[in-house]
Amino acid sequence: MTKIDEFDLKILTCLQMDGSISQRDLAEKVGLSQNACWRRLQRLKSAGIVLGTRATIDLAALGLDLTVFVMIRTRHHSKEWAADFRNHVERLPEVTDFCRIGGDWDYLVKVVTKGMAGYDAFYQRLITNFDLATVTGFFSMESIVENRAADLARLR
Repeated sequence: MTKIDEFDLKILTCLQMDGSISQRDLAEKVGLSQNACWRRLQRLKSAGIVLGTRATIDLAALGLDLTVFVMIRTRHHSKEWAADFRNHVERLPEVTDFCRIGGDWDYLVKVVTKGMAGYDAFYQRLITNFDLATVTGFFSMESIVENRAADLARLR
């Protein structure tokens, strides 16, 4: 495991807020020289801690105005079935998040789509060729907190 110090935490916190921050501005914000900051950032990338940089897109502005949290319970738990199901769900373009979970449900899938007709089309493709015990959709009425940066200093 990579040792993370206070400078690393500052770098990670800044990157969560703005992944496109310039090297100079990042170094200034965390209190390091540009070279020292760059070396630390490269180490964090090499260690698999910094995985990439992405832009946050307002999907509703593009007409993708319905978010559904889909809970799935299955009768099957073999490795082969799970691998096939994972491959199937990963290919569905509406899926933004996909988790295997514990408790009464087996999977949680976050879906973003264009209205109820878009969700119905997704649902039909989801269940095709898979024997799922229960599929339930929870429709988001309002996103209150979304894509929040983790407060790394307080979580450690």
